[in-house]
Amino acid sequence: MSENSSLFSADLAGVVVGETAISDVQGDSGLLSYRGIDINDLIGTPFLHVAWLVIFGDWPTEAEKRNLRTFMCDHARLTHPEQDLLGHVPRDLHPMLMLQGVVPLLQMPEEETLGKGLDAEHGLFIAAKISALIAAHYRLSQNKVILHPTAGKLRHDNFLTMFHGKAPSREQVRMLDAAQILQMEHSFNAGTFAGRVCASTLAPVQSSISASIGTLFGRLHGGADQAALEMAMEIGSPEKAEAYVQECLANKVKIMGMGHREYRTVDPRAKILKPMAMELCTDPESKNLLDTLVAVEAACQKEFGSRGKEIWANVEFYKGAVFHSLGIPTHYFTAMFAMARVFGYVAHFLEFRQDNCLIRPRAAYTGKPTAARDQSAA
Repeated sequence: MSENSSLFSADLAGVVVGETAISDVQGDSGLLSYRGIDINDLIGTPFLHVAWLVIFGDWPTEAEKRNLRTFMCDHARLTHPEQDLLGHVPRDLHPMLMLQGVVPLLQMPEEETLGKGLDAEHGLFIAAKISALIAAHYRLSQNKVILHPTAGKLRHDNFLTMFHGKAPSREQVRMLDAAQILQMEHSFNAGTFAGRVCASTLAPVQSSISASIGTLFGRLHGGADQAALEMAMEIGSPEKAEAYVQECLANKVKIMGMGHREYRTVDPRAKILKPMAMELCTDPESKNLLDTLVAVEAACQKEFGSRGKEIWANVEFYKGAVFHSLGIPTHYFTAMFAMARVFGYVAHFLEFRQDNCLIRPRAAYTGKPTAARDQSAA
């Protein structure tokens, strides 16, 4: 260990690396707000209106609402070249790897139509394409034809129809709207920070979003949603949850979806999502998975409580149960996360570019001492 080792934080925990006006994560009190509005007060608001608020800082006008809805629907229709591009992607490739690779290859619009600048236009264009790419990639993996959005439909109504080939219920659209609003933005999380580092080099927005998507894929970040539900599937039933938790703790195995780096109390998003999951997961398979997750959380709280500690489920823990009840396969969960979080990525890209500076930290060198040069040979 070097003599400078006490001067750095390997995980940057608690280190302030910048300023943002986009979202506020108050970990000690378990609060989250977007642009000064508590997350609880945003549930029930149209998804795209919240996306506009997150990106631009104000609610859209009536004209902006119409233009945004038309823009997102138009660009959620994959062009023939985009379909050909996606057709060359292996059908069994994880959708997160598909998104990370395809996003930088999209042909960006050359003119702006929303009056918010070309970077914002490109960011929203990518956000529209991501929903289409996820649905189309799934359809191709099932040897089914790619479907296109219908003008006038809500964003998630269109998405679920394009994904499954049949119209969802109003309740399913409401649930997906809420889940996606909850995970739209979360300050300087790992994926967002990776995008800001990329943006700091003056790379284009598609490169920044691709970097963020690649970071989100990790099991310790966005991939926890897939891992948590697959854990419930592996456990099998609520009665086996306590033994599973005890075994994990005995072997120092991380229980995916439990605990959060920022929150010292209940994750405010999980507080909203858990009762929603209980309301939506009514079929026998979904209910058993949800009951198993609830039992895992209870067992974790019991075990940690006996050691004088508290632990709570985070948003990824119960989100998987909601997605499963909507018919989304587990390996698409994190792509669904990216479909929402991309609006946060765009917001941070635009914010950072207002006062861009290259992010270039120093490292404490711990290798062999540099050998002295032999001056006599000169």
